[in-house]
Amino acid sequence: MAAAASELLTGWCLFGLALLAILIFCWVYVRKYQSRRESEVISTITAIFALAVALISSALLPVDIFLVSYMKNQNGTFKDWADANVSRQIEDTVLYGYYTLYSIILFCVFLWIPFVYFYYEEKEDDDGNTCSQVKTALKYTLGFVTICAVLLLIGAFVPLDIPNKKNSTEWEKVKLLFEEFGSSHGLTALSFSISSLTVIGMLAAITYTAYGMSALPLNLIKGTTSAAYERLENTEDIEEVEQHLLRIKSKCRDGRPLSSRDRRTVQQLEERLRTLRRRERRLESIEKSWWTKFYEAIRPLKIVWGVFFIIVALLFTVSLFLSNLDKALHSAGFDSGFIILGTNLTNPLNMLLPVLQTVFPLDYILITTIVMYFIFTSMAGIRNMGIWFFWIRLYKIRRGKTRPQALLFLCMILLLIVLHTSYMIYSLAPQYVMYGSQKYLVQSNKTIDGQPSNVTTFVSKDCDADAPEDQCIVTRTYLFLHKFWFFSAAYYFGNWAFIAVFLIGLIVSCCKGKKSVIEGEVDEDDSDMSDDELSVYYR
Repeated sequence: MAAAASELLTGWCLFGLALLAILIFCWVYVRKYQSRRESEVISTITAIFALAVALISSALLPVDIFLVSYMKNQNGTFKDWADANVSRQIEDTVLYGYYTLYSIILFCVFLWIPFVYFYYEEKEDDDGNTCSQVKTALKYTLGFVTICAVLLLIGAFVPLDIPNKKNSTEWEKVKLLFEEFGSSHGLTALSFSISSLTVIGMLAAITYTAYGMSALPLNLIKGTTSAAYERLENTEDIEEVEQHLLRIKSKCRDGRPLSSRDRRTVQQLEERLRTLRRRERRLESIEKSWWTKFYEAIRPLKIVWGVFFIIVALLFTVSLFLSNLDKALHSAGFDSGFIILGTNLTNPLNMLLPVLQTVFPLDYILITTIVMYFIFTSMAGIRNMGIWFFWIRLYKIRRGKTRPQALLFLCMILLLIVLHTSYMIYSLAPQYVMYGSQKYLVQSNKTIDGQPSNVTTFVSKDCDADAPEDQCIVTRTYLFLHKFWFFSAAYYFGNWAFIAVFLIGLIVSCCKGKKSVIEGEVDEDDSDMSDDELSVYYR
């Protein structure tokens, strides 16, 4: 029992260190992108908390796998302390951790984030009293709460096992629903709600992460245009616009008024001139900044990182393709959610993770790297594309200039993508996510000189779907991911879409030229006051 407590303490201590690192990262990340002029305390805290909870839930995955793996020896036998009661206690500890984190995620997605978002929307539209703003925000938030309640009810009372008795009454069927809900302790309700959010996260990953996986490394390799060269071009544009304005204004020197068409043209040219002058100030500050000289000095290192990231992206894509191809060829079909029994076509990550898992915390480090890689590539995709609702661009994500509402949207999208990351890791390494490094004993009859003998031996075998339930312990993560077959089917087709979007994004990123050194920092809809928000980065 003391050994069990020691193993449990080791896993949770490392989880605590990961928790501290996640909180620091989220604080730095949100503060980096939030607007200095329009920053709000509540929206900042909400964004940091929501993103941190999502990352913490992903950090629980390797702890879950570590704990179930360390209950067994390498020869396939259970350790002395791992009896049924201890195993159940460890499993319940992880399960309650997921209950808590996923419940907080539902609270953030369906109540807290919508309320804070609509509160600041009303604050901008109406400068009235706080009470009316809170009432309006609660009214809109009520719709999200209703959706959450519907998802929980569907997950709780849709039976996973339909009664086979043809003569069963309606009351018996209803009774079965309540018995199933009680026996699962609400697991199916929470699993259905989280899986629904994970599907939305899958769509966000297809849109942003797949494109970011190609855009981020190629932007690092290509670099940006020279600030001096851009400034020279910008000066020429300023002179051209000023000359155009003088030609139009010269028409009214004799007192004649300008035509409506000329007045519109003058207004457009003056707006254009203001934008060009803001670009001039920004380019001048960047050209004189010591940060620019530092970035030029580490340019070779950025190229190396770009090459490394594109290799990692291709590795992920190949692994995902092989995993999906394995499901297409050897799974039980659409009705089972393309569940595969064993691994027929292995991939690099599926081989690497179980090996690293035997030396804790190497797999923890790799999982953390994968999650952070998805975060950074997702952020690169969002930064390049912005936040859209179909064909309508809602917000831009810019360093030091992101509005509170956009910041909430950003963290909501990243939260959903991180939720989907757990299934992506399962797609890349299904055996690792289900069983870790567990083995079980299989009875085998020895042969002597090619003839069977009566001597019975036991050989160890890696745990898979064919293993007896009492010999291999399934992780709690897997139970949450695969409670409903139709979600697994959606993830399967989503993986194919992810691969397709990545390849398209790779072609587009290769064809695009270098980015501007002030890409997205100066736009026509910016105010002159916004120039001061980025000055801290270029001193």
